[in-house]
Amino acid sequence: MKVLSSPRLKLRKLTTKDADFIVELLNDPDWFRYIGDHGVKNRQEALLYIKNGPQTMYQQHATGLLLVESLEHQTPIGLCGLLKRPTLPHPDLGFAFLPNYRKQGFALEAAKLVMTDALERKLNDKILAITSVDNEKSIHLLTKLGFNFKELIDFSGRGDKTKLFELIINTIYGPSPIARHQFD
Repeated sequence: MKVLSSPRLKLRKLTTKDADFIVELLNDPDWFRYIGDHGVKNRQEALLYIKNGPQTMYQQHATGLLLVESLEHQTPIGLCGLLKRPTLPHPDLGFAFLPNYRKQGFALEAAKLVMTDALERKLNDKILAITSVDNEKSIHLLTKLGFNFKELIDFSGRGDKTKLFELIINTIYGPSPIARHQFD
C-alpha cells in the first residue's frame, strides 16, 4: 500500500509512533457515540490496537485504516481507509477525525483518495459503509461520495440497528472519463 496524498493531506499506514494520536482519537466522545469503546485508554493499549487492527489488516488484506495527516499543520488529524471485516461480504469505508478537523472537507478528500486507490488497485468493485442510524454527518458524506442506502442491519449482534450503504465503485470511478471526473 502506497502513501496517498492530495494538496492538503497525506494518508499513510499507522505505525507505533502514532499511539498517542490513537489514544486521543479513540477517546473522543463522538468516537464512543458513533463507533464504540475499543478499550484503548493508554499508550500500551493503543500499540496493541495498531498491531492487532490496522497492521494485521495491511498484511492480510493489503488495505486498512490509514492515518490522515494535515500537510499544513504536519499533524495527524484522523483515520480513513477500507476495512475487511469478517461480518461483511465486501470491504467497508471507515473514517473518523478529531473535532478540530471536522467540517473542513478533510473526510471527503481523504475518502476520495482511498476510493481512487481502491479502483486503481482493483481491490473490489463493491464498497460498503456502515453508520449509526443517527449519524447524519457521516450519512451526508457517504451520500456525497455516491453511496446508496441498502438496508438496516444488526451489525453488533445485540439488536442495535446500523445503516448499511453500498457503492458500486465503477459507477463513480470509471471507466468513463465523465464518471471519473465526478470524483477527481
